[in-house]
Amino acid sequence: MANTPRHATGPALAKAATRDFNRAKVIDANFKRFVERWVPTSTNRGQRAAPTGLAHAEYKELFESQLLSRHIDLEAREMRMRGDGYYTIGSSGHECNAVLGRLTRHTDPAFLHYRSGGFMLERARKVRGIDMVQDTALSLAASADDPISGGRHKVWGSVPLWVLPQTSTIASHLPKAVGTALSIEQAKRLKLSLPFPEDSIAVCSFGDASANHSTATGAINAAAWSAYQRLPCPILFVCEDNGIGISVRSPGGWIAANYQHRAGLHYISCNGLSLADTWAAAEEAVRLCRGQRRPVFLHLQLKRLMGHAGTDIELEYRAVADVEADEACDPLLDSAAYALEHGIYDQKKLLALYEAARARVAEAAQAAARRPKLATADEVMAPLAPYTPDAVNAEATRADSHDARVAQFGSTANLPENAPPRHLALQINRALFDLMVKYPEMTLFGEDVALKGGVYTVTSGLMKQFRGTRVFNTLLDEQTILGIAQGAGYCGLLPFPEIQYLAYFHNACDQVRGEAASLQYFSNAQYRNPMVIRVASLGYQRGFGGHFHNDNSFTALRDIPGIVIACPSRGDDAAMMLRTCAALAKVDGRVVVFMEPIALYMTKDLHEPKDGGWQFEYPGPDRAVPLGEGRVYQPDATDLLIVTYGNGVPMSLRAARRLEAETGKRARVLDLRWLKPLNEKWIAAHADEVGAVLVVDEGRRTGGISEQIFAVIDECCTAHIRKARVCGEDSYIPLADAAQLVLPNTEDVLAIARRIFNQR
Repeated sequence: MANTPRHATGPALAKAATRDFNRAKVIDANFKRFVERWVPTSTNRGQRAAPTGLAHAEYKELFESQLLSRHIDLEAREMRMRGDGYYTIGSSGHECNAVLGRLTRHTDPAFLHYRSGGFMLERARKVRGIDMVQDTALSLAASADDPISGGRHKVWGSVPLWVLPQTSTIASHLPKAVGTALSIEQAKRLKLSLPFPEDSIAVCSFGDASANHSTATGAINAAAWSAYQRLPCPILFVCEDNGIGISVRSPGGWIAANYQHRAGLHYISCNGLSLADTWAAAEEAVRLCRGQRRPVFLHLQLKRLMGHAGTDIELEYRAVADVEADEACDPLLDSAAYALEHGIYDQKKLLALYEAARARVAEAAQAAARRPKLATADEVMAPLAPYTPDAVNAEATRADSHDARVAQFGSTANLPENAPPRHLALQINRALFDLMVKYPEMTLFGEDVALKGGVYTVTSGLMKQFRGTRVFNTLLDEQTILGIAQGAGYCGLLPFPEIQYLAYFHNACDQVRGEAASLQYFSNAQYRNPMVIRVASLGYQRGFGGHFHNDNSFTALRDIPGIVIACPSRGDDAAMMLRTCAALAKVDGRVVVFMEPIALYMTKDLHEPKDGGWQFEYPGPDRAVPLGEGRVYQPDATDLLIVTYGNGVPMSLRAARRLEAETGKRARVLDLRWLKPLNEKWIAAHADEVGAVLVVDEGRRTGGISEQIFAVIDECCTAHIRKARVCGEDSYIPLADAAQLVLPNTEDVLAIARRIFNQR
């Protein structure tokens, strides 16, 4: 299909100054010239029939949204030149997406890419009191009064319009859009209240270049995979295909060839340069998606005008003739021709409307430039990591499910707190049973977690007890797992996704870093992503390992602003920490990563075989470990402070016992338990009291948590502290016994401790 409007030839559109690098000026002049020179004839009057359901009044509003979107793009560049604005990626050429803003409901969760000005302006008509022109100007000016991000970024987003904010995303929003579609149906099956109507659909737009990203292909595959199994997945994918990604051309026909015949996916294509054509196709797409609860792929074929952004000079990598050909396909010219042909406007009124849109946008931009900006680091970070400790602790220790627990475990005698001490894996399992009872909205999912009970049987029995509506396997794609978790949170669920191994997290890191953890930040705490991500983690696993199953590095997690990282070393702590993790997600909407040391799952002994020293009683449901609270072993010891976590805790306790037997020196051992945020004051207080610190960090030498602990000691301690560390090498972990060569061990701890004692 040629994307050339039928009006764009002949004398009505004279050529502009072809070598003008300011294509915004050219496009602006083109529109005015086209309208001024349009001549009604018998061949163009009423040439195109109006699609069913598109009345003239609606067309006027759609056209006005297009014009406002165009002038926002033009003004954004002027703002940038004046130093009043900071974002120039525009929507020019894509303005027909206004139709989607009209035909979808304002309660349909929308995940939009950055060329969605028309959509936003049109959807804003559905809710009184929203001035999207002013709101967008505030966002362009990075004003603290911007109603969605509070000046943190130019985003398309709105709480009343159910548009979750996106930055300059490259397809990373697709997994959570799919997750939302799946979770709408999940919440309905669980008979839970949704924050929007039950027949809502998820709307997700992206470009043709982004469609090639692994995140997009994985998300679309997940939707099709679900539909293929007759699982409802009401998502409308809107591929806005302008044929180019910054400067890289997309192969002609690639999107159609790739998606037209995909199993589980209904494909619809149209001329996205025409409001009328887009209306007819989008109306069918929305009807099918909403009515049949299935994924629909709407392919809008259009053009990108004015380059990728204000700093992008297209003529450096495209021929003038190609740029001019695209400009001749300007959708605003097509919309103007339709309006003139059907007598909706005459030329004078149409030009007046165009200039009125310019004036309205300019006035909003000037006002936005005078509005306050974020002024302090505290203001910038305010929504990043909300924490209400009293409310979280009250929720974590809430124990009002006694009868349900008795029914779940079979009898009072069978309650886990009445059982003998057990190891870590079993206590996590019991804690998950407890939490599933406490939170009817809690879901648990991932690879192999259902009937198999996970690779290490940690989730054993959960599916049998709570059925597949709450405990279920996903396809083997970590991006999809974390996308489902995000969508579940939007729909009022409390998701507990499992990532099978720490190394697998890196396959989907950006779903936490760029999406889940950033949502409260970019929405000024108006949206949230509650979730507890369980990850089988760290090294020392024997008999089965290698890098992907023995990953000791969690530096990528520590680098993510706003998340919580928990790492228990023993079963009772794990149960109590899981309660706090659930409460952090439930109360404050936090993204929590719960790292479970694989090598300690089945560990029962501490010092001697069969001593049972690493098995502990299950704590009653009214007990929890507050965020940041560590555990202290031998608190009266003052010769050496050992700071550690995870596998390092039993290792350090064994080393401390040998040190005392050999030297008479006693070591105090701190189990951090919470690795982010780090309880810096607590660490510094113990370091000041003892004066000598050994950090046992199973992470790598570079990027490991020992570096932060050293910085805490240097910056926060009042006394001079002798310090040393034992940590993993900067290496991947090999298979078999060679793994022990690059990980800390008890002998390493002893050797460094003796060196510290000799420094006295």
